This record gives sequence, C-alpha cells and structure tokens, in this order.
Amino acid sequence: MFRTGYVAILGKPNAGKSTLLNTLLQQKISIVTPKPQTTRHKILGIVNNTDSQILFLDTPGLLQPKYKLHEAMMSAAYSAINDADVVLLLIDGADCNLEEIDKDISLQILEGCKKPVFLLINKIDIFQKGKILQLISTFAEKFSFTEYFPLSALKGENVLKIVSTIVPLLPVHPPYYEAEQMSDMSERFFVSEIIREKIFALCRQEIPYSTTVDIIDFKEQEGKPDIINAEIILERESQRRIVIGKKGSMLRTIGINARQEIEKFLGRNVYLELFVKVREDWRESDNFLKQFGYK
Repeated sequence: MFRTGYVAILGKPNAGKSTLLNTLLQQKISIVTPKPQTTRHKILGIVNNTDSQILFLDTPGLLQPKYKLHEAMMSAAYSAINDADVVLLLIDGADCNLEEIDKDISLQILEGCKKPVFLLINKIDIFQKGKILQLISTFAEKFSFTEYFPLSALKGENVLKIVSTIVPLLPVHPPYYEAEQMSDMSERFFVSEIIREKIFALCRQEIPYSTTVDIIDFKEQEGKPDIINAEIILERESQRRIVIGKKGSMLRTIGINARQEIEKFLGRNVYLELFVKVREDWRESDNFLKQFGYK
C-alpha cells in the first residue's frame, strides 16, 4: 500500500514556507532570507519514506500582484494547488493579526478548494501559547480545515507529525522518483538561487526585488573545478553601481559567499564568474520573464 502524492505549501511572504521545506527534507534546497518574496518559483522537494513518497511544493508568497513577475509567481502558487493532493496553509503565528484575517489573501485563494487543507501555525517558539487557540478558533470560522498544527519550522517542533498525518491522505501509487532524489530542479537552477540569496542578504532594500540571476555557462570538468558564468540582471543603471560596489567590492563579496555555498551544495570545487547586466523593467516584460524561467 505504498502512497505517493503532492503536497502544496502555501502562505504569505515570510511565513516560513521555505524553512519548513528544508526542515522536512533535512537539507537546504530552498533559499531563505529575512526579506519577503524570496521564493519566486514552485520548488519540488521529495521526502522518501518506507511506505510513501511525499512531493512537497514550496510556492511563492501569496500577494496582490504589482508586476508581471508577481503574476507569474501567483500562477505558480495556483498551479501548486491544482497539482496537490493535500494543501498546507502556513501562517506566521507571531505576526498574524486576528482583526485582519477577513482580508487574508490566503483564505480568498482557498475558497472552493475541495482537497484536505491543513492550517499550520508557525513560529510557536516566539509567541505566547495562548494565541494558538485564538488563531485556530478564528481561522476555523473562515474555512473548514482538515487539521491544525502549531509548529516551529526553524526548530523542527511538531514537523514530523505533519508527515505522518499526510501519508494516509495520499493516493496509493508507486513512487514517481528514485529514492535518492530530493528534487526535480537542475543544478543550474539551484546555483542561480544561491547567488540570488546572497544578493538578498548583502544588498540594500530596493536591489533584491529588481534582481534575477541567469546562468549563461555551466561546464563540468573532470579533475578540475566546474566553470560557472552567471549574469546578475537589474532594472536600473544606478542599481548596477550598487551591486558592483566601490572598486568591485560588493560584487566580489557576493561572488565569494555564493561560491562557498555552491561548492558545499554541489560537493565539488567551482570557478564562479559574475557579470552585472541592466535590462530595464524586466519584471514587466513577457520576453524577459520567459527567458529567465518565470513563464
């Protein structure tokens, strides 16, 4: 009675979806930063057990679109709901305003969902436990959730209980992927995400959201470091100067930090070269969004 199925992880920006996925996999595959809108793609993470294969889908944060890029991100979230056998709505319990729940875009998107939906209340390690019952009661009035799970995605508290509850709800089906596989995304994709994570971490507020990373060359060499050339794409010339920094200092720091994590992820040495390009208003261009893998 082996079971295999898809589980969508939904939530507003910074709810902790990517942290939850990494905790479930016990390996970092989804980038995490303190800034919202870090995740832009639907990212598959595979959890293999003796009796099941759970295909978790990390999704972009739910928001009201302001750019065509946001529309593409929301499309990824909607497609995850359509693909899923079970849906997990993750909320930031520490930041959730009980008086604003009626306006919550997450609940609007779940209207009409005919699948099992769990409400996951994250960050229970940093807010008073009494708020948990308030959140459950208020959300239960708005939507008929199948299960409620208070948890800490960062510390792993109650996370394994989610897995054991999900499995019986999945279809009886043989595994879709090999047991050692943890995602269907390419190494090129993860390398671009690691570089983008370092830009989010190191650059000022306006830079990360105007940035994407395009891998233009990825060459594996037996007995030698891999050669990776990547373009950091920005929308304004003024942003280019900030990312490069004085005498190239910022770009050099981004490159060093990214290379170290890429080598750790790939398990081999790499030679990383970064270029900075300006593509005006790329977030509003269908052609650029397609070229950079958002459509």
